[in-house]
Formats: sequence, structure tokens, C-alpha cells
Amino acid sequence: MGISLDPQSLVMAQQRSRINKCSRHTESTNLTSFPKFHLLGLSEYPELQPILYGLFLLMYLVTVLGNLLIILVVSSDSHLHTPVHFFLSNLSFADICFISSTVPKMLTDIQSHSRVISYVGCLTRMSLFLFFVCMDDMLLTVMAYDRFVAICHPLHYPVIMNSHFCVFLVLVSFLFSLVKSQLHNLIVLQFPFFKDVEIGNFFCDPSQLLNLTCSDSFTNYLFMYFVGAIFGFLPISGILFSYYKIISSILRNTSAGGKYKAFSTCGSQLSVVCLFYGSASGEYLGSAVPSSPRKAVVASVIYTVVTPMLNPFIYSLRNRDIQSALWRLHSSSI
Repeated sequence: MGISLDPQSLVMAQQRSRINKCSRHTESTNLTSFPKFHLLGLSEYPELQPILYGLFLLMYLVTVLGNLLIILVVSSDSHLHTPVHFFLSNLSFADICFISSTVPKMLTDIQSHSRVISYVGCLTRMSLFLFFVCMDDMLLTVMAYDRFVAICHPLHYPVIMNSHFCVFLVLVSFLFSLVKSQLHNLIVLQFPFFKDVEIGNFFCDPSQLLNLTCSDSFTNYLFMYFVGAIFGFLPISGILFSYYKIISSILRNTSAGGKYKAFSTCGSQLSVVCLFYGSASGEYLGSAVPSSPRKAVVASVIYTVVTPMLNPFIYSLRNRDIQSALWRLHSSSI
């Protein structure tokens, strides 16, 4: 005869099982004596590894070279010494560092056939990843605000977006990102015992790392959602509000040709923002489901690899000022 459990008893049984598992593995998963994690990567099939290596190496090189080109053009052309291009160059630098915090380690793992990473190395890479993903987040918000001032208050734009205020916005973004990354590190350092050392991703995913701790899962989820609300909801709210005001201003004051051009620019930028936030939110929230951690890998690839690769094309290479500067740089080098 089968034994049926009511929902409350089932939850209590699962909780006891988790506690017993942590208790049994306390010594083996104390990362002071077992200082290693194992990254599961993108695929376990050996025949796919060369394809993944070539694909991600290509995307990494395109991202780094494209963003370096933007930084070079903006710094070398005096016509581009404006607030919007200042933010673009900072975004390009953040994108290079962002993708460099994850992809090179994955490429090395594929080539060496080893996916082991030390506890210290995992925390370091997690801290860098969080810092630069938050930096990307903040710079996208700052750029949306810059476009809002330029379109909705064009006469006051030179006064509002002066050089000192632009530097201040970047510094605030830097400090905001630093606080987020160190906050995550401090929380993880409180839990030296882990119920598992396998991370179901190709990098040290902060949300999955918290799920591996031998602590109360509810507390972990509460912390994750609180940090996500503060460091994710506020910036995206600023972006959406800025573009709402921009679109309202365009509809009221712009000609038909100007509307098409403005909507084309705003639409492409909003598509990248939605791609970044949509995939990041899906990965972040999906990590709270223990039964399907691998489903978050695709979302991770989109916002950690694809979005930084698209940013140079969407925000810069489609910009006529950047195109003119590229042409002048090419002509001067001939």
C-alpha cells in the first residue's frame, strides 16, 4: 500500500533530506579543505566541444575588436568628444571586461578538458562578473537619460549634460556596481559549507552558487529577489520612463521623416535593452527552480555573450557620427 503525504509533510520531508545531505557532506564540501568547484559547461558531448570552442572564440573576438574600435574612434576624433559618445566608449570598455569575465575561462576549459575552478577563483570571477554586468546595466540607464535630455530638453542639454556631470554619472555607476558585487561576495562568504560543488553553467553564476549553500533556501531566494529589485528594477524603470518620455515627445513635435528615424534608433536600442533584461531576468528567476538549472544556460549565453557583441552594432556602428569618424580614420591611415 502506498503512503500518501499531505503537502506540509512533503515539504518537511524535503527539508529534512536537504539538511541530512548537508550534514553528511559537511567535511567534504567545506571549501576551506575542498577549495574547488566544477563547472558543468554548455554541453557534455565531446563531439560538440570543437564547435562550441570555435563559435565562442569568434563571438569573443568580434565583441572585443568591435568595442576596441569604438573606443579608438571616439578617443581619436575630436568631433566625438560629446556626452553620448563618452558614455558609448565607457559602455564598450565595460562590455569587453564583461565578456572577458566568462568566455576566456570557458574556452580554456574546453581546450584543457578540465572544468575545475578554485573557490577563490570562483569568487573572484563572480565578483568581476557582477561588477561589469551591473556597470552595463547602469550605463544603459545613463545613456537612456542622456537621450531623454537631448530630445525632450534640447535647449538645456549643453548645460545639464556638462563634462563634470557626465563624469559624475559614470562614477556613480562604478560605485553602484562595486557595492553590488561586494554585497554578493560578503553573502557567499558567510556560507563555507555547500551541499554540492557542481555549478550548472559555464561560469560562476551567483544565483546558482547561492542555491548550493547549506543554508535556508527561503533566505537565499529572499536575498536574491531583494537585490534584483534594487539593482535591476530601478535601472530598468529609469530606462523605460526615459524612452516613454522620448517617444511622447517624438509623437508630439517631430515630422514624419524625423519620427521614422527616431523610432528606428530608439527601437534598436530598446531591443538590446529588452534582450539583456529579458534573458538576465529569465536566468535569475529560473535559477530558483532546482529541477531545471540547465535551462538557464541559454539565457546566460544571451546576456553574457550575445548582448555585448550586439552593442557596438546597435549603439555605435549604426550611428552616422561614428561612421563618419571611421571613414576619416580610414582616410588618414591611407
